[in-house]
Amino acid sequence: MKFPGQRKLKHYFPVSQPKPVLPTSEVRPDKDTYIVGLDETIVDVVANVSDQFLETFNIQKGLSNLVDADTASAIYSELTAQNSISDHFAGGTIGNTIHNYSVLADDKSVLLGVMSANITLGSPAYHYICHTSSKVDMNHLQGVPGDIGRGITLITPDGERTFAIAPGDMDELDVDHIPEDIIAGSAALVTCAYPLRHQGKPIKPAMLKALEYAHNHQVPTVLTLGTKHLVEENRDELLEIIKKHVNVLAMNELEAEALTGFSDPLQAASAILDHVDIVLLTAGPDGMYLCGHTEDDLKRETTNPIKSGSLADFNRWEFSRPMLREACKQPVKVFSHIDPYMGGPEKIRNTNGAGDGALSALLHDISANHFHKEAIPNSSKHLAPFLAYSSFAQICKYSNRVSYEILAQNAPRLSRGLPEREDSLEEAYWEK
Repeated sequence: MKFPGQRKLKHYFPVSQPKPVLPTSEVRPDKDTYIVGLDETIVDVVANVSDQFLETFNIQKGLSNLVDADTASAIYSELTAQNSISDHFAGGTIGNTIHNYSVLADDKSVLLGVMSANITLGSPAYHYICHTSSKVDMNHLQGVPGDIGRGITLITPDGERTFAIAPGDMDELDVDHIPEDIIAGSAALVTCAYPLRHQGKPIKPAMLKALEYAHNHQVPTVLTLGTKHLVEENRDELLEIIKKHVNVLAMNELEAEALTGFSDPLQAASAILDHVDIVLLTAGPDGMYLCGHTEDDLKRETTNPIKSGSLADFNRWEFSRPMLREACKQPVKVFSHIDPYMGGPEKIRNTNGAGDGALSALLHDISANHFHKEAIPNSSKHLAPFLAYSSFAQICKYSNRVSYEILAQNAPRLSRGLPEREDSLEEAYWEK
């Protein structure tokens, strides 16, 4: 487990004791620290095509088109024959998140979902596995006879993007393939709201069963909201699930407004904190907010400049550490905000996955706290039942830095961890 952020002390754990067993690729609930993610497994395909190509396959330009498996295969075959495909990316908001987590932490995670039982060269399943970290344990995936999902992005000469979505068998994950013991032993369970779109598909009750297992075993549960339209269409059901099962809620400002009715991020976050323990809210060029609860007696005042918005002096206690609201005798709401790292990349190459990157950093900090507590339970870091290892302000910085790395590259997933030393910081910082 790599620890998040810059640390000044040399050692946190006994480093002289040899490990008794060789590391394994499959997680061991009684020994390993890991997170579990449940997702619709999908591959993103990017291709350059002509307007005639769209007409041939009756694809409506500039829109998101649902296509059946035969049409998707025909489109893919034609793109391959024309050598039009520029990129394959393993997709899915949770797939991105746990991949990034494993890259950042250099440690294990578990993916729950479906995978083609027979994988051939060049198939969607092949590309998905090729673009996913080897630290992600896929041994608990459910085999299906068909393809996983394909999201084909068709770019015409005028730059317009048109989408052909083929769900394949990605929503066939059933309750029988949700391993209670794996979830019970995890540091966190993370999933998304997308399965709510698929009434009648097995993946929806499977997701709800996973949340139930995590809640019953007191494992922190993390939910991402997906899209503004999804929230608007499923708002009442989402709120019911959030109130019942969710500890950490991640979203952008549009999804937050759809859920709460508040366009102001601070007001939206404050309203959501009445139901959850932590809110991660990305607000595009306005930066990022991390909000939550801490115990009144344990709150710590910031040394950063005090900020005010719709809430006065909202970041005063951002040096506090997150706690479950129910674990606080006198809970205090804490808000932290950070502007884009280095003002944002000089050229934004890709916005897809930036929020997933931010969430993976938060999950890394939550699992680091779990790991440290298991290794050194009597440490002063665990005098209270904190939910994360670092302060709100520190996690906010870390999440922001990971988002920057995604924005500055073409792919929605990290290909490597963050640099050991930041070029933007003076050498004297590292010598302290």
